[in-house]
Amino acid sequence: MSNIKLFESKQIRSVWNDADQKWYFSIADVIEVLTDSANVKDYIKKMRKRDPELNINWGTNCPPPLN
Repeated sequence: MSNIKLFESKQIRSVWNDADQKWYFSIADVIEVLTDSANVKDYIKKMRKRDPELNINWGTNCPPPLN
């Protein structure tokens, strides 16, 4: 199974967890594809600022791509 998924020709990083039998996706990649945001990090920062519950549960297991 591929670790890169395509959505409208844009890459979304993912990983399959055998124990959970679930796919996990990079939220930054998903937000970039769905919003067409020029600055994904800023978009996420503003979302977290507006929603305290989202901010509490925020974490990352997927490093950003190297450009």
